[in-house]
Amino acid sequence: MRSALCVVGIVALISSAAIAQEPGPFPAPKTEPPIITPGKTNADPPSDAIVLFGGRDLSRWRANDGGPAKWTIKDGYIEVAPGAGDITTSDKFGDVQLHIEWATPAVPKGEGQERGNSGVFLMGQYEVQVLDSYDNKTYFHGQAGSVYKQHAPLVNVSRKPGEWQAYDIVFHAPRFDEQGKVIDRARVTVLHNGVLIQNNAEIYGITYNDRPALYIAHPSQEPLRLQDHGNPVRYRNIWIRRL
Repeated sequence: MRSALCVVGIVALISSAAIAQEPGPFPAPKTEPPIITPGKTNADPPSDAIVLFGGRDLSRWRANDGGPAKWTIKDGYIEVAPGAGDITTSDKFGDVQLHIEWATPAVPKGEGQERGNSGVFLMGQYEVQVLDSYDNKTYFHGQAGSVYKQHAPLVNVSRKPGEWQAYDIVFHAPRFDEQGKVIDRARVTVLHNGVLIQNNAEIYGITYNDRPALYIAHPSQEPLRLQDHGNPVRYRNIWIRRL
């Protein structure tokens, strides 16, 4: 009898626990999602985007020394002026959605990292590599679409040299505590030419070329930076959304 009572008791406890764990209806959100007008195509900026380069001027960009950006503007794109240095946005950003189109020189020169090299540096520190990776071998976590020296792209979807390509990037900035210790690493999702190549990849720190990744505490918003690596890489249709 005691065993039977124990079994009944256990069943009752399990049943009550199951009932307690059954999810009830989720509370209705109190805020209506804002209305954003999309672009005419997926490459066009939506109504809430900040257009960083729309084909005419570099008024939203600065040189390393804080002066005017010195890259070349022509035919609706900007081109790296080798030796002029990187350019950074006047505005600062944290969590973002970024669209940027780029093209490496139509006539390839060099091999590996010397061929069509540039980079998109989120918060000025975390690089998504730009490189001519069409029939061009290099280390896997240094080819186009890599989180430089940290994550190789899931696939290589590079177009031929000279052809326009696109990155669509969703970036979540790192978080630091009061002592400057990272408590939430940065993460990035990247689509290259419409194909997923980085899937919420965790960034281990600043994407150094010659040393291990390391986080150094910085403000919650920092400029976007485009790299002058000595190659005349082109960029166009650059827009960004704060998240």
